[in-house]
Amino acid sequence: MFSGELGLTKPPQKILIVATQRIGDVLLATPLIRSLRRAWPETKIDALVFAGTEGVLLSNPDIDQIITVEQRPSRAEHLRLLMRLWRNYDVALSLMASDRPSLYARIAGKRCIGLLTDEAKHWWKKWLLTQWLKFDDLDTHTVRMNLQLADALGVPRCHAVVAAWDAEDEQVTGKTLPFDIDTQTYAVLHVCPMYAYKAWHRGAWIELADWLRKQDIRVVLTGGNSAEERAYIDELLGLLAHDTVDVSGKLSLASVAYLLSKAHVYVGPDTVITHLAAATGTPTVALFGPSNPVKWGPWPKNFERDSNPYRMRGTQQVNNVVLVQGEGICVPCREEGCDRHNASLSDCLQQLSAASVIAALQALLNKRQAIPVYPHNQ
Repeated sequence: MFSGELGLTKPPQKILIVATQRIGDVLLATPLIRSLRRAWPETKIDALVFAGTEGVLLSNPDIDQIITVEQRPSRAEHLRLLMRLWRNYDVALSLMASDRPSLYARIAGKRCIGLLTDEAKHWWKKWLLTQWLKFDDLDTHTVRMNLQLADALGVPRCHAVVAAWDAEDEQVTGKTLPFDIDTQTYAVLHVCPMYAYKAWHRGAWIELADWLRKQDIRVVLTGGNSAEERAYIDELLGLLAHDTVDVSGKLSLASVAYLLSKAHVYVGPDTVITHLAAATGTPTVALFGPSNPVKWGPWPKNFERDSNPYRMRGTQQVNNVVLVQGEGICVPCREEGCDRHNASLSDCLQQLSAASVIAALQALLNKRQAIPVYPHNQ
């Protein structure tokens, strides 16, 4: 177990996972964390993440402590963090090939491993780390990329993305919904991603919701509580069936995970909620446009092979997930919208028809299999 490249001879007492990234990236760090927890159940495992992304880890039983840092901390805040981290861990793991995560790992860990791009200009980061592994931003899924760090520690890989909740999260969800979560057949739609370039068009959402209601499947909308999302969802609610349920901004991510685990089906764009849905085992339709599915496709439940779940192009099904990709010779362009900024729209998603998504949804439900759903604390 301790024959990894780092040369450990016994389990470390304390490990820090540095995942100062977007919230979806933080969730995709959980297979690595679970790998470490299963190999070393007595080791203290902490995570360092950006403030505002910690919600996806709060109910995770594999993590002992979450440390947060602002994306742009003041000099005093940064100094306090570095003093807190200083040589406080036996091992620190950096999951992002950029300056600050590498520095945090160096400061925190007596031994530190990180992901880096193999470019001459990054030579100094290699000097920071005890060991570095080559980061691939194109042809390797993020889950597999992170699990290379488990290999370096001599730890067996666990591929499961962990969508976790507790009894209190279940109670909050039950009180928020106007129906019995165990008896109502419902679909969860995440209609408003954080960035416009990942958005589907409003008319398609309306057509999809109408089709679901005709199948006697009630619609539940999830989303954030920003003013823009609130306005979009409010407008959409006025065009949907009267019994559509809106829980946007009302539930924690852990409660949303529980909501997703009980859903008949989920449909959403490239967002953390889509990753959560896939992780729970719920039949999931993921809408992809400019994003690279090889790198960012939602990891399917029970996908344990050490290979990428998805190819670069085309609509495809893997286990409980159907990834519906917009059409066009430029797809996936890996850019932030057609105008190259995250507030711009993507033609491939704006032109994606509801009919094609409904067809994928029908195929998924017709072939629905009994996918094991494990208790949240395992």
